[in-house]
Amino acid sequence: MKKVLIFLEELVEDVEFIYPYLRLKEAGHSVVSAAPKIREYKGKKGMSFKPDKTIKEVYHEEFDCVFIPGGYAPDRLRRYPEVLHIVKKHYDKGKLVCAVCHGPWVLISAKIVKGKKVTGFFAIKDDLVNAGANYTGNPVEVDGNLITATDPNSMLEMMRIIVEKLR
Repeated sequence: MKKVLIFLEELVEDVEFIYPYLRLKEAGHSVVSAAPKIREYKGKKGMSFKPDKTIKEVYHEEFDCVFIPGGYAPDRLRRYPEVLHIVKKHYDKGKLVCAVCHGPWVLISAKIVKGKKVTGFFAIKDDLVNAGANYTGNPVEVDGNLITATDPNSMLEMMRIIVEKLR
Protein backbone atom coordinates (compact mmCIF):
# COMPACT_ATOMS: atom_id res chain seq x y z
CA MET A 1 0.00 0.00 0.00
CA LYS A 2 1.32 3.41 -1.02
CA LYS A 3 0.48 6.84 0.41
CA VAL A 4 -1.12 9.34 -1.96
CA LEU A 5 -1.88 13.02 -1.41
CA ILE A 6 -4.55 14.77 -3.48
CA PHE A 7 -4.92 18.52 -3.15
CA LEU A 8 -8.33 20.19 -2.96
CA GLU A 9 -9.43 23.80 -3.33
CA GLU A 10 -12.47 25.76 -4.42
CA LEU A 11 -13.64 25.20 -8.02
CA VAL A 12 -11.74 21.97 -8.53
CA GLU A 13 -12.82 20.07 -11.64
CA ASP A 14 -15.12 17.60 -9.88
CA VAL A 15 -14.19 14.44 -11.78
CA GLU A 16 -10.46 15.26 -11.68
CA PHE A 17 -10.65 15.18 -7.89
CA ILE A 18 -13.10 12.39 -7.16
CA TYR A 19 -11.96 9.88 -9.80
CA PRO A 20 -8.29 9.66 -8.72
CA TYR A 21 -9.34 9.79 -5.06
CA LEU A 22 -11.63 6.78 -5.43
CA ARG A 23 -9.58 4.91 -8.06
CA LEU A 24 -6.43 4.96 -5.94
CA LYS A 25 -8.39 3.86 -2.85
CA GLU A 26 -9.87 1.06 -4.94
CA ALA A 27 -6.32 0.01 -5.87
CA GLY A 28 -5.60 -0.39 -2.15
CA HIS A 29 -3.64 2.78 -1.51
CA SER A 30 -3.93 5.13 1.47
CA VAL A 31 -5.32 8.32 -0.06
CA VAL A 32 -5.50 11.63 1.77
CA SER A 33 -7.06 14.81 0.46
CA ALA A 34 -5.74 18.11 1.79
CA ALA A 35 -6.98 21.68 1.51
CA PRO A 36 -6.22 24.97 3.25
CA LYS A 37 -9.02 24.44 5.79
CA ILE A 38 -11.38 21.70 6.91
CA ARG A 39 -14.62 22.86 5.33
CA GLU A 40 -16.73 22.11 2.27
CA TYR A 41 -15.26 23.06 -1.11
CA LYS A 42 -17.45 23.37 -4.19
CA GLY A 43 -16.37 21.83 -7.46
CA LYS A 44 -16.88 23.53 -10.83
CA LYS A 45 -19.80 21.22 -11.58
CA GLY A 46 -21.41 21.73 -8.17
CA MET A 47 -20.27 18.73 -6.13
CA SER A 48 -19.17 19.37 -2.55
CA PHE A 49 -16.00 17.91 -1.08
CA LYS A 50 -14.56 17.97 2.42
CA PRO A 51 -10.82 17.31 2.79
CA ASP A 52 -9.38 14.67 5.09
CA LYS A 53 -6.70 17.03 6.42
CA THR A 54 -5.38 20.55 6.09
CA ILE A 55 -2.31 21.33 4.01
CA LYS A 56 -0.46 22.25 7.20
CA GLU A 57 -1.28 18.83 8.70
CA VAL A 58 0.34 17.01 5.75
CA TYR A 59 3.26 19.43 5.38
CA HIS A 60 5.83 17.10 6.97
CA GLU A 61 4.32 13.80 5.80
CA GLU A 62 5.95 11.70 3.11
CA PHE A 63 3.87 10.44 0.19
CA ASP A 64 4.60 8.12 -2.70
CA CYS A 65 2.45 10.22 -5.02
CA VAL A 66 1.18 13.80 -5.01
CA PHE A 67 -1.79 14.53 -7.29
CA ILE A 68 -2.99 17.98 -8.40
CA PRO A 69 -6.46 18.02 -9.98
CA GLY A 70 -7.50 20.75 -12.39
CA GLY A 71 -10.31 23.21 -12.74
CA TYR A 72 -9.59 26.59 -11.19
CA ALA A 73 -8.34 25.08 -7.93
CA PRO A 74 -4.68 25.07 -9.09
CA ASP A 75 -4.73 28.85 -9.47
CA ARG A 76 -5.61 29.05 -5.78
CA LEU A 77 -3.34 26.19 -4.66
CA ARG A 78 -0.23 27.72 -6.20
CA ARG A 79 -0.61 30.73 -3.90
CA TYR A 80 0.26 28.59 -0.86
CA PRO A 81 4.02 28.25 -0.24
CA GLU A 82 3.26 25.03 1.68
CA VAL A 83 1.74 23.44 -1.44
CA LEU A 84 4.71 24.44 -3.57
CA HIS A 85 7.12 23.10 -0.94
CA ILE A 86 5.30 19.76 -0.76
CA VAL A 87 5.23 19.39 -4.54
CA LYS A 88 8.91 20.35 -5.01
CA LYS A 89 10.09 18.20 -2.09
CA HIS A 90 8.33 15.11 -3.40
CA TYR A 91 9.47 15.74 -6.97
CA ASP A 92 13.09 16.16 -5.84
CA LYS A 93 12.86 12.88 -3.89
CA GLY A 94 11.75 11.02 -7.02
CA LYS A 95 8.17 10.52 -5.85
CA LEU A 96 5.36 10.64 -8.40
CA VAL A 97 4.00 14.13 -9.00
CA CYS A 98 0.87 14.18 -11.14
CA ALA A 99 -1.21 17.04 -12.51
CA VAL A 100 -4.17 17.20 -14.87
CA CYS A 101 -5.80 20.03 -16.83
CA HIS A 102 -4.83 23.33 -15.12
CA GLY A 103 -2.91 21.39 -12.42
CA PRO A 104 0.44 22.06 -14.14
CA TRP A 105 0.08 25.69 -13.00
CA VAL A 106 1.18 24.39 -9.59
CA LEU A 107 4.14 22.62 -11.22
CA ILE A 108 5.16 25.90 -12.85
CA SER A 109 5.02 27.74 -9.52
CA ALA A 110 6.98 24.91 -7.86
CA LYS A 111 9.62 25.41 -10.58
CA ILE A 112 9.79 21.79 -11.70
CA VAL A 113 8.78 21.94 -15.40
CA LYS A 114 11.85 23.48 -17.01
CA GLY A 115 13.21 21.11 -19.66
CA LYS A 116 10.47 18.54 -18.95
CA LYS A 117 7.96 17.06 -21.40
CA VAL A 118 4.56 18.04 -20.05
CA THR A 119 1.01 18.43 -21.19
CA GLY A 120 -2.03 20.17 -19.77
CA PHE A 121 -5.17 21.96 -20.83
CA PHE A 122 -4.44 23.87 -24.06
CA ALA A 123 -5.24 27.21 -22.39
CA ILE A 124 -2.12 26.95 -20.22
CA LYS A 125 0.23 25.94 -23.05
CA ASP A 126 1.85 29.41 -23.14
CA ASP A 127 2.34 29.36 -19.37
CA LEU A 128 4.11 26.01 -19.58
CA VAL A 129 6.26 27.02 -22.56
CA ASN A 130 7.20 30.31 -20.89
CA ALA A 131 8.26 28.33 -17.80
CA GLY A 132 10.65 26.32 -19.97
CA ALA A 133 8.59 23.16 -20.37
CA ASN A 134 8.42 21.17 -23.59
CA TYR A 135 4.63 21.23 -24.07
CA THR A 136 3.53 18.21 -26.12
CA GLY A 137 -0.26 18.53 -26.14
CA ASN A 138 -0.49 14.73 -25.86
CA PRO A 139 -3.40 13.46 -23.76
CA VAL A 140 -0.93 12.09 -21.18
CA GLU A 141 2.78 12.73 -20.78
CA VAL A 142 5.29 10.95 -18.56
CA ASP A 143 8.74 12.43 -17.97
CA GLY A 144 10.51 10.59 -15.18
CA ASN A 145 8.43 10.93 -12.02
CA LEU A 146 6.27 13.69 -13.55
CA ILE A 147 2.90 12.63 -15.01
CA THR A 148 0.62 15.20 -16.65
CA ALA A 149 -2.66 15.00 -18.56
CA THR A 150 -4.85 17.38 -20.54
CA ASP A 151 -8.42 16.97 -19.26
CA PRO A 152 -11.03 14.55 -17.89
CA ASN A 153 -10.98 12.59 -21.16
CA SER A 154 -7.35 11.63 -20.54
CA MET A 155 -7.94 10.47 -16.96
CA LEU A 156 -8.41 6.76 -17.75
CA GLU A 157 -4.99 6.51 -19.38
CA MET A 158 -3.41 8.71 -16.72
CA MET A 159 -4.82 6.64 -13.86
CA ARG A 160 -3.72 3.36 -15.51
CA ILE A 161 -0.17 4.73 -15.63
CA ILE A 162 -0.25 6.01 -12.04
CA VAL A 163 -1.64 2.74 -10.67
CA GLU A 164 1.01 0.79 -12.57
CA LYS A 165 3.85 3.03 -11.35
CA LEU A 166 2.67 2.73 -7.75
CA ARG A 167 2.95 -1.10 -7.93
